[in-house]
Amino acid sequence: MISSKDKALLSKYLPGDDVLTQCMHCGMCLATCPTYELTKLERSSPRGRIKLIKSVAEGKLELSNLFAEEMNFCLDCQACETACPAGVQYGKMVESARVVIEQSNIGSSKINKAIKRFLLNSVVANHSRLKLLARILYFYQNSGMRTIITKALSVFPFAKKLAEIESLSPVISKVFSSDGMEEKTLSHSKVKYKIAFSTGCIMDVAFADINFDTVEVLQKNQCEIITPKAQVCCGSLHAHNGEIEKARELAKKNLDVFSGFEYDFLVSNSAGCGAFMKEYVHLFADDPQYAQKAKLFSERVKDISEFLANIEPSDQMHPLEEKVTYHDACHLCHSQKITVEPRKVLQQIPDLKFVPLEESTWCCGSAGIYNVTRHEDAEKILERKMKNLRGTGADIVVTGNPGCIGQLKYGIKKYGLKMKVLHTVSLLKKSMDGKSDLKNLP
Repeated sequence: MISSKDKALLSKYLPGDDVLTQCMHCGMCLATCPTYELTKLERSSPRGRIKLIKSVAEGKLELSNLFAEEMNFCLDCQACETACPAGVQYGKMVESARVVIEQSNIGSSKINKAIKRFLLNSVVANHSRLKLLARILYFYQNSGMRTIITKALSVFPFAKKLAEIESLSPVISKVFSSDGMEEKTLSHSKVKYKIAFSTGCIMDVAFADINFDTVEVLQKNQCEIITPKAQVCCGSLHAHNGEIEKARELAKKNLDVFSGFEYDFLVSNSAGCGAFMKEYVHLFADDPQYAQKAKLFSERVKDISEFLANIEPSDQMHPLEEKVTYHDACHLCHSQKITVEPRKVLQQIPDLKFVPLEESTWCCGSAGIYNVTRHEDAEKILERKMKNLRGTGADIVVTGNPGCIGQLKYGIKKYGLKMKVLHTVSLLKKSMDGKSDLKNLP
């Protein structure tokens, strides 16, 4: 029997029949699903998970550890949504199921849930605390402590996994973008566009160089950039990990902050953040106070590649004689349906040799914090991506999401590949700066 508490959770968070009955069970999703490819189990496919969610919603199946395992085994890459002929909103279903799991007594232990909730809600969601933690990590990474601890862990067989996971932690930036940017940055020429810029949370402290590159590229494309100091985390990580109420809280703060500025578009350089901010309109569809504000906000959100591909190309590009391939970040190609635009802007770089990547839209295994919480599964998925990357013979792999950048760097080092990883906008900036020698990139 399902308890009254679980019934209340299911009623509050799981989608209604209009969403749950969309699936036709055609099986088009199976070949696109990384977890189904690993197991060949129906329950580990999008179609199987939808059946599980529907059965739980109808009270035919109890909430169980198996249910929690399957929902958390899913990468939420949403490749199935791209393949689905019926337009099934799979991502919305699995994320709703995770909310139920986080608030019930199934799945991870109470201690593990409490730790994850603390990190997401009390650190990532609080930018001053996140920056404090980042400064501590910066000291740890640059004082020699990291090398000593990693070597010590690698000696013990039981600790090797911990050493691998530790190596996935992003390299903290010396200067955070929120500290190094003015709230208003002027264009290098006549202003044609007013752009609001989202610095993000992890992007701000661990990928600040990409944020700085983004602003400089926008400046060179006739943009005036507004970077609100009061902006907060977009809430994407929270929504994907069952903390939907905190995600809503953060989204409301951003809606209030950005509504105080006039701008044409809001640019994001993180696929996951951009995808979630475009979802604000659905998140607040039934909220009379925020529905219209969210609609206006989401309509103006653009990925950096999406924005640049639809304006007059910059005449400041210098040749780069590099062999480059492109990995499609899941939340860019599947969630936002952006695949042509990044390639279009890359091909504006003179002398660049573009090499297609086989299965470029196949997940790399990063999936937010999946490569940490489900490290062994992520490793299996990463192996396939590395095999395809090796086949390109590229000097540089370009992508549009911080999680993918970290995962690809980790994989390239582990598998001994001779290539560098760059964000799309960083390669564009190097072309604009006339930096033709990219051999010494970190």
